[in-house]
Amino acid sequence: MEPSPDFVSRVIAGGSEGVVDRSRRDFLRAAAALLVGLNLPKSSLAGGGQHGAGGSGQRAVIVIFGGVRHSETFSPEGLENIPHLSRDLLPQSLFYPNARNEGVTAHFNAISSILTGNWQRVDDWGKIAPTTPTLFEHFRKRLGAAQSDTWVVASNKALTSLIGASSASNYGPVYGANVVFPKQLMVAAVANALRAGRSRNMADRAKIESELENMLEAGNYEGLGWTVFDAADRLDPRVRGIIEEAITTFVRDGGPTSGDELTFLVSREVMRKFSPRLLVVIFSDVEVAHFGSYALHVGGIRTGDRLAYQLWQEIEANAEYKGKTTMVVLPEFGRDPDGSTTNGFFNHRGDTDSTRSTWMMALGAAVSKPQIVERPIRHVDLCATLADLLGCPPMESQGSRLTEIRV
Repeated sequence: MEPSPDFVSRVIAGGSEGVVDRSRRDFLRAAAALLVGLNLPKSSLAGGGQHGAGGSGQRAVIVIFGGVRHSETFSPEGLENIPHLSRDLLPQSLFYPNARNEGVTAHFNAISSILTGNWQRVDDWGKIAPTTPTLFEHFRKRLGAAQSDTWVVASNKALTSLIGASSASNYGPVYGANVVFPKQLMVAAVANALRAGRSRNMADRAKIESELENMLEAGNYEGLGWTVFDAADRLDPRVRGIIEEAITTFVRDGGPTSGDELTFLVSREVMRKFSPRLLVVIFSDVEVAHFGSYALHVGGIRTGDRLAYQLWQEIEANAEYKGKTTMVVLPEFGRDPDGSTTNGFFNHRGDTDSTRSTWMMALGAAVSKPQIVERPIRHVDLCATLADLLGCPPMESQGSRLTEIRV
């Protein structure tokens, strides 16, 4: 089924602003006609809901952005910031224009809530693990999945290795995910070079690569917040190899670089070398907003838009993923409204629709047709849905299964 031009205009007109006037609606419909091509790729339903040994055979990739508002993304003014999400992915997606974060709008709590299906209220900086089991733990314990099947690759500095497993009894790190923070590797490399008086090296790309590889040699992976194959002081050679490959690409490509770029490259290498059945990728360049630069914040949105699309391209090109993977994209939360006492886009603590109302997009194997689901959903609904998709028994969750996502 090909989406009509009205499909995109309805999405743009939706969100927290509600109904638009007729002249604006006509404009959006005309603009949508330009966005939607005549020959759009069609999503397919793979797997047929057959749950074999070890689960359904389906895979899930969750892409989480930091805080972004409707106004800078799925609004008429925001579309220029998300050309890939709006033009390439939206027309083949299941789109929820009102996905709500009803919990604590801080990074560790927001992502923990998404990954557990329960609103978490723990330390904002990752000093306390989620209190209920994560999807990783449920997947591994119930289906016997290997640790190499579950990964978190993130740019977010507010996360720690505790994001990969809960403190729940009978679960915990033994069933947790591999957790890697590539941006922390960069930060540590720069700090180490400064301490050693080698700061001039950081102006030379070859020296940057050397500094990053020196950090891999240092072996302080707990200091970086990583947990990979339960090794605190030594990386598995396969893991080290994928990170080295990502570093080489990151440094030698010659273009602009950022924490999210390195996170993408590590994620892609993880997909190619380990083919995990459950991968969570978290992009956080948008959080430069905390430093007050709107231009850099919008630049982070554009980077995340491009990298999410490149992840989808990798899924479509990778034989281990093509036809049996569902990719979900959603922000952690919005941001405070302009004119607020918290300086608007700087922060994300206000109890307003601008902060709590986001959006969610799903595409791939579990999406039988493009459609907009206008009823409000909650972030905690995703976890129970993906557990079912992966062939797990039901989880104890405050969320409700999203029936539009097929299993």
